[in-house]
Amino acid sequence: MPDEVAGVEFGGITPNEEKSTESSQKNLQMLHNLSVDINVRLGSTIMTIRELLNLYPGTVIELDRLAGEHCDLYVNDIMIGKGEVVVINDNFGLRITEIISSEDRLKSI
Repeated sequence: MPDEVAGVEFGGITPNEEKSTESSQKNLQMLHNLSVDINVRLGSTIMTIRELLNLYPGTVIELDRLAGEHCDLYVNDIMIGKGEVVVINDNFGLRITEIISSEDRLKSI
């Protein structure tokens, strides 16, 4: 004679928002001390090895950007924004003028 099977009822699953938010905060805090490589690219050019070997102090290299154009801001070799070069206490800096959207960053990878 076969055993009878009884039905089982499961309770509903409810998200625990406090626990989720707390966990997210801890995860984000873990990232705060990670180092990233930040670069500002003024422009680029292509030259031959012969031209490279003929460089000397004082040589001017023409870049593919016009004076006053925005520079590209890269974090770990991924462009995340644009900005303009500024001078602060005899040091160069970058004033960020645009942050690239997450969708556009993913498209560029």
